[in-house]
Amino acid sequence: MGNRLTQIATRTGDDGTTGLGDNTRVSKDSPRPHAMGDVDELNSHLGLLLCEPLPQDVRELLIDVQHQLFNLGGELSIPGFELLKDEAVLQLDAALAHYNAALPRLQEFILPAGTRAAAQAHVCRTVARRAERSVVALGKQEAARETPRHYLNRLSDLLFVLSRVLNRMDGGDDVYWKSERLARGADKDVD
Repeated sequence: MGNRLTQIATRTGDDGTTGLGDNTRVSKDSPRPHAMGDVDELNSHLGLLLCEPLPQDVRELLIDVQHQLFNLGGELSIPGFELLKDEAVLQLDAALAHYNAALPRLQEFILPAGTRAAAQAHVCRTVARRAERSVVALGKQEAARETPRHYLNRLSDLLFVLSRVLNRMDGGDDVYWKSERLARGADKDVD
């Protein structure tokens, strides 16, 4: 593949616009750049998660997800273009079924906590949800395929499941929300 980036600082965005892959320019605060930015941020957070000690199968899965998110970013940058395939959603469905099968049923909500890797997976999950909302917002303004929305929805679910898997590494567990603490705390706040 040839060199795609020859110059990083072009100054063309100084006017508050950004260039899309089809050579059109749009405002940086329009829905498409928002969606592109949220997907890029998610990919960056996954890169940070990949700095943690992870099981090799989880590492390989997340690296594949990074490539798929790059495809999604490319698709978002070119209106009407398709890069993210339906098969990518099916791969997430299979991973969800695989990792969720080994986990105990939840009896209560869990906190986005535990090990550093699990907490980072929760950060990725919340950014995936934001990226999904951005893609939904874009779809309300312009014609958009369902696959990107489905992919981000499944990915956020998978990241939740992986956070539980990562908390169990080395004998750990989920950090459960204790609703009675909320009730006791509310009593103390009343004057």
